[in-house]
Amino acid sequence: MKIEVKIDEAALEPRIIIQTKEMTEELMRWVKSINSLTEPYLMGYKNNSVEMLNPKEIVRIFAADKKIFAEKGKEEYLLRQRLYELENILEPKKFVRISNSEIINLKYVQKFDLSFSGTICIILSNGNITYTSRRYISRIKKNLGL
Repeated sequence: MKIEVKIDEAALEPRIIIQTKEMTEELMRWVKSINSLTEPYLMGYKNNSVEMLNPKEIVRIFAADKKIFAEKGKEEYLLRQRLYELENILEPKKFVRISNSEIINLKYVQKFDLSFSGTICIILSNGNITYTSRRYISRIKKNLGL
């Protein structure tokens, strides 16, 4: 692998470009690693205005009515990205996909209720309750280091 750095005084912000013949697992790890270093703000739309959302303040991101929403406290904001795009942007140690339609911020998990058969009830610190199926348990355990 060859790394090249170019100094450009006209550049407004650092930019990383990867040129490759094909996408490999190693490159995917590099991209995820770089993305986790620079946690981007998300643009949330609500009431004809746009708000910059800090991912650290987002409790969960979910799909409803073919749209993607971010929940910050009790407020909901419309996002323009798809869940798989957000999953690649957000820091994997802090955010975990718990279903086909939801990503949660582990920082805001109050507790996991394992008493349900086939699913796990997740109680969030803002009072909301969500569920994950057994299919996603391994991802959650991996993120929690269990």
